[in-house]
Amino acid sequence: MCLHDHTPPALPPAAVPRRGILAGAAALAGISVASLAAQLGGAPAAQAVDNASSPGRTGHPASPPPMIIEGGTIVDPKTGDAVVDGVLVLEDGKVTAAGSREETRRAVAALAGRARIVDASGRWVLPGLIDVHVHANALSDARAILQGGATSVRSGSSSFYQDVALAALPAWAAGASPRMSPAGLFISPELGDSLLADPDLAPLASLSGGVTEPADLAYLTRVNLKRGAQVIKTRANPRAGLPEQDPRELVYTYEQLSAVVKAAGNAGVLCHAYSAEGIDGAVRAGVRSVEHGVFVSEETIARMARRGTYFTPTLDAITSMAGSANPILAARGKEYTPIIKAAVKAAHEAGVTVVAGTDSFGADVTPIGTEARLLGEAGLSPLDALRAATVNAAALLGWSGNAGRLVRGSFADAVIVDSDPLASAAALEKISAVVAQGVLVRNDL
Repeated sequence: MCLHDHTPPALPPAAVPRRGILAGAAALAGISVASLAAQLGGAPAAQAVDNASSPGRTGHPASPPPMIIEGGTIVDPKTGDAVVDGVLVLEDGKVTAAGSREETRRAVAALAGRARIVDASGRWVLPGLIDVHVHANALSDARAILQGGATSVRSGSSSFYQDVALAALPAWAAGASPRMSPAGLFISPELGDSLLADPDLAPLASLSGGVTEPADLAYLTRVNLKRGAQVIKTRANPRAGLPEQDPRELVYTYEQLSAVVKAAGNAGVLCHAYSAEGIDGAVRAGVRSVEHGVFVSEETIARMARRGTYFTPTLDAITSMAGSANPILAARGKEYTPIIKAAVKAAHEAGVTVVAGTDSFGADVTPIGTEARLLGEAGLSPLDALRAATVNAAALLGWSGNAGRLVRGSFADAVIVDSDPLASAAALEKISAVVAQGVLVRNDL
């Protein structure tokens, strides 16, 4: 049975308004009315989530106090340039100045007596790192991601729109959550309990074969967009991390993936794919990024380079299976590790843009610096590994004008590391401080 046999192509009126859906998602994410109201000066949680994601809303809370980070070496991932004994000035959620002490003198003087001073002497100051593949279902997950250095993330889907709720937080409670590009619900044949997330999903419960028909896939995609998803997540293959599944089987074909891509429009699609056939179908369908991509072929790599398809290899998620207590997963990890590392190197050398994503799930968070180190071990230079977690990732998210660099007007997001990231990609694992939305959320200085 296909949804379009018994439901008009247009979305039916929702029995519950978007605000109600997101209030429920906020509660599931652990964003309680009481705790959020305290942070927002009394605004109800449902109003905060709704307002923060709606254009034209007013009454945003005051910005964090100004901050000056001085004495460290400021690195620009785009150019590879570094300013020794640099100064970074943050105010009203933006970078207002970055450079040498002389270049920033006036900006510093204007904040005399008002700014928090952070001494980064002997360390390196970088833009906030970006993890383009996470699964955050709770506020505690988001906080753990921040502690690992990722101040911006792209969601790889959540169970009940929790990522949409979390994405609203930075505008109302600076430093509570990373900036997030939410994906909403996973576009997959079996939705399981996620069907309970939204009354608009009720028609899909009657599909005996799951969500597989192109019209139904397009419908589910439109529901996600209606609820606030900014990107769409789907799959070509099953999961590698579940021993009972075969990640080389085909779940969705080129035609099915094309229906998702078309319905997603400018939002773009990230696609979980392992097999050569699945990856190639996803790329030909026009997905914006391939996730995992272990068995990508040379022909498909060349196609990715021509089309501008991004590659998120999620190295830690794949290589760490080798240490699993489950023999099937351990065998996969040992088999897949050299293959995915070779794929990363080949894709990078062919001109494919590689981006950093950990595939962290829930509170089991891999610091984004670990992924950068693994990209270095796979053959990327330290600068290219840094770019994968900054400027390249920002471009994928459509945030190049605001994230990935510390320049005037960019986001007030920064990390301070203990060693030179231009000498070793492993430096991104040695984080001393994290600033998110102008708030010092981690301070080990």
